[in-house]
Amino acid sequence: MRRTPHRRLFAAGLLVACVLAPLAATPATAVHAPGIDRNEQDTYPPGGLGPELNARLDQTIEHVRRQARIPGVVVGVWMPGKGSYVRATGVADTATGRPMTTDLYSRIGSETKTFTVTALLKLVDDGRIRLDDPISRYIDGVPNGRRITLRHLAEMRSGLFPYTADPEFERELEGDPSRSWEPRELLAYGYKHRNTFAPGTKFQYSNSNLILLGLVIEKVSGRRFGDFLQQRVLDPARLHHTLLPKGAEFPEPHARGYTDQTLSGELADATHWNPSWGWSAGAMISNLHDLRRWARIVATGTLLSPQTQRERLKTLPTGFPGTTYGLGILKTGGWIGHNGSLPGYESVTVYLPSQKATLVLMLNTDALHEGQEPSTLLARAITEIVTPDNVYDRPVPGRS
Repeated sequence: MRRTPHRRLFAAGLLVACVLAPLAATPATAVHAPGIDRNEQDTYPPGGLGPELNARLDQTIEHVRRQARIPGVVVGVWMPGKGSYVRATGVADTATGRPMTTDLYSRIGSETKTFTVTALLKLVDDGRIRLDDPISRYIDGVPNGRRITLRHLAEMRSGLFPYTADPEFERELEGDPSRSWEPRELLAYGYKHRNTFAPGTKFQYSNSNLILLGLVIEKVSGRRFGDFLQQRVLDPARLHHTLLPKGAEFPEPHARGYTDQTLSGELADATHWNPSWGWSAGAMISNLHDLRRWARIVATGTLLSPQTQRERLKTLPTGFPGTTYGLGILKTGGWIGHNGSLPGYESVTVYLPSQKATLVLMLNTDALHEGQEPSTLLARAITEIVTPDNVYDRPVPGRS
């Protein structure tokens, strides 16, 4: 989702300062699409998406990358019957000039929400919880908890104040980005504030909602959230390169991540900042291969019953024209999935049911360009070329 007006660290989505090396030119590296099963070779014929589209994409991605000062980006587009386009361009490390490659792990920020809500919906399918249960049935101390349901939390309509918007939390996190946080510590920052509206009446992107859902999963399953996620979601989905870190650990290989969300406002290397402040709302790590698999799984409901998946995809207005939100999932321009943003990294993982197409982006910066997230700029530019009738986050035309 787009970032909220307060500090960008805490977006929808959510130290020694350094300066980006000149983004000179590291040519795009073309590779065969990873993760293609042998029986899918005919679906994705060789040659990418064809010489003309390949060239247009190469040129457009490089233009946006340079204009938005994105150090490096990995792009994957898969369109059955037409081909696939997988590229890495730019640098993974601005100090050494190490090139970006398609095999890197990346922090995926708020894409974590699609995994957390899938885990929750597994419990719905098990008959252990119901979406319209009040959160007070499972977790004590939630403001207005008797009226806020699990559905309200998953669809961002609870009215709970986002803990990431609390000024004291912002100062403490920016002052010590290596700090380890506990879920209830995080929620306490939000609970200091009045709820912002009555449950179900509005949309407000709030990480508080997903922290609570993580606690519900632990309470009902009797297992640690990360263990339940691994056993009931990641393993069945065969996502062998996706994980919820316990702290700042980061599998190799990975790109270094760059952010300007610092106390000084100067650019810093955020590679090993501790993402525990995002926990079940934004701490996960993945790679291109797994995100490609996940895009289709989450959009089509492979892991869920048809009835539960229908509930998930009942998207509602967000206040951003053209973008609606369901249960931990967004829909924009016909594309279904989620984006992610946290200091140093951004990503987009979406699926277009009408064409069975998949788009995955991974970037190693979250620094805005003219007020816009760099991942949104790239996703929009790419979809304008490959699916012109289905553009990701298409701007609303101005009034004449």
